[in-house]
Amino acid sequence: MTDAIHTDVAAARHEVVETGRRLLASSLTVGSWGNLSRRAGEGLIAITPSGRSYDALRDEDIVVTDLDGTVQAGSLLPSSELPLHLAIYKAIPKARAIVHTHSIYASALAVSHRDLPPLVEDLVQLTGGAVRCAAYALPGTPELGASVVQALDGHRAAFLANHGAVCWGTSLKEALTCAELLEKACRIFLAAGGSVVPLTDAQCRYINGFYEEHYSKRQQGLE
Repeated sequence: MTDAIHTDVAAARHEVVETGRRLLASSLTVGSWGNLSRRAGEGLIAITPSGRSYDALRDEDIVVTDLDGTVQAGSLLPSSELPLHLAIYKAIPKARAIVHTHSIYASALAVSHRDLPPLVEDLVQLTGGAVRCAAYALPGTPELGASVVQALDGHRAAFLANHGAVCWGTSLKEALTCAELLEKACRIFLAAGGSVVPLTDAQCRYINGFYEEHYSKRQQGLE
């Protein structure tokens, strides 16, 4: 690796470790379940290893692969959901980070194979509309990746039938925020007994457009 690539990889590995600890603290997953990744420079991603608890991870434990899944750095096995992450990165170039959770309320919709209508503004800012449930496919398979990409349809979140949820963002912070907002929205939906008045398509486009053009930049101090 060149010095520039090495620097990108080191930064990505460290951020994955720190975000993993925040993911565990947020109660969006337990133990070593779920997984997360971040792009680590051109053609590389840094992803959590398989079967390792987030609170025990070190930077060197984070596995670095190319977009074909070939390990470039790290001695541990990458997450078994590596094919899911790679499928999203390949299909959505804008995706810079991915968080996959097994949170309670999102999983409640996933096990019932239900879509989440666009019912709260904060989540719609990121997702742009409804969150769809992907058709069931076995974990760790290319079929799961293909099913989830179809359900995402360019949006930032989807449910994995009988499994959990996945969110992507332009940063790990944004992807984790999306997962947190998704869990909150699922809890609201279930508390309302599924009887909600969704936002219209035009309202969703406006809210999401404002986020993309302005609010996301304000969060980064760029506007």
